[in-house]
Amino acid sequence: MTEIRTELATQTIDGLQVLKLFRNAALELLSISLDAGLVFPEHTSPTEAVLLVLEGRILFHIEGRQITVNPLEFISFPPKTPHWVKAEAPSKFLIMR
Repeated sequence: MTEIRTELATQTIDGLQVLKLFRNAALELLSISLDAGLVFPEHTSPTEAVLLVLEGRILFHIEGRQITVNPLEFISFPPKTPHWVKAEAPSKFLIMR
C-alpha cells in the first residue's frame, strides 16, 4: 500500500531525535536531528549506508578522519565501521541503509 507520511517535514531539531520513517526487507530510512554542538555517539551500521544532510552542517568521524557534510551533500560508508557525528549547526539528516 502507498502511504504519505509527514514526520520528516514536522520533525523539530531539539536535542537528539531519531525517527524511523520506513523499513522493509531491503531498506531502512531514518531521520536524525541534532542540536548544534551535540554528538551522536560512536556506533556502527549493520549494512552499507548513505547519510544525506537536509539542513545544518555535521562533522562525520570515521576511520580517524573528519569529514564536513553540508546541506544536500551525502556520504556513503561501509557496514560495521565505527563512526560518530557532531553537529556544527542545528542539523537534520537522513540515513538510508
